[in-house]
Amino acid sequence: MKNKPMGMPLKKVLAEEMEDPNFRFYFERAKAVRSIAQLIRTAREKAGLTQAALAKKIGSSQSVIARLESANNTRIPSLNLLERIATVFRARLSISFEYPRAA
Repeated sequence: MKNKPMGMPLKKVLAEEMEDPNFRFYFERAKAVRSIAQLIRTAREKAGLTQAALAKKIGSSQSVIARLESANNTRIPSLNLLERIATVFRARLSISFEYPRAA
């Protein structure tokens, strides 16, 4: 029995899907939410804070921080919440637009 490649490579499928503006929007949105989650978790751990301790400092609950740090989170945190978190870490919140490069 020959070894045949099964299906289409993921990179090719993703490249085709990314041509759909709707798919691209939600894909990039999910990527941004995951990036925010990782930034918050990394900063919290670097500061030596538990989720509960960070929540207390921002006037929220541990479950809010857990949800923010979750890889399965689909909610986009408010700017107000992100500003409060940035203040705890003595960081400046920075938001930007990234434009595709001209071909």
